[in-house]
Amino acid sequence: MTVRIRRVTTTRAGGVSAPPFDTFNLGDHVGDDPAAVATNRRRLAAVTGLGDDGVVWMNQVHSDKVAVVDGPPHGGVPVDHTDGLVTRRPRLGLAVVTADCVPVLLGDARAGVVGAVHAGRVGAQRGIVIRAVEAMLDLGAHAEDISVLLGPAVSGRNYEVPAEMAAEVEAHLPGSRTTTARNTPGVDLRAGIARQLTDLGVTAIDIDPRCTVADRNLFSHRRGAPTGRLASVVWME
Repeated sequence: MTVRIRRVTTTRAGGVSAPPFDTFNLGDHVGDDPAAVATNRRRLAAVTGLGDDGVVWMNQVHSDKVAVVDGPPHGGVPVDHTDGLVTRRPRLGLAVVTADCVPVLLGDARAGVVGAVHAGRVGAQRGIVIRAVEAMLDLGAHAEDISVLLGPAVSGRNYEVPAEMAAEVEAHLPGSRTTTARNTPGVDLRAGIARQLTDLGVTAIDIDPRCTVADRNLFSHRRGAPTGRLASVVWME
């Protein structure tokens, strides 16, 4: 019996945070009023139908660490020093917060396993997506049954980096090096991650076309910091 996998990504709209975090900031580490962030997170939990204790958050650190969870941490405390979450528990939302990095939402509907990954440049180079897929396989998932959404992130057209950095990322994440709209060296993390997933045997990959830098309905650290964070959530019904 297969489960139904749900994936949600937010925009800037619909929250209570004041500028420059206006309005639906879901990040608790950017300097926003903690009460506003808590209200926004409750709104997200209510809209998804998961409830206040039905979403697991992370304290993301650009690592390759993945945690397997079977419920929210005691008191709703985020999972510390982690950039990936995996679970077999239905109706437990796994959340990633981003403002240019790639939110990676994975699911195997047949095996009943989902995962959420925060994949920035450093984490992607370190293999965080690979670690998450491995953790899912350990829980019974099969690569050919995993579907993936790569959510809103900075596009290669707008991710300008020094040539040396582009070469370094390419060495660890083949397919990521590109040229920006200004004809300068750039990095397309989602292209590199998609190739990485394909090499792992994952072929059902959807890429959100939105660029966080170009779309002012989204938060972007590169476009203007300080700013808020989007949330991307995956769960099983």
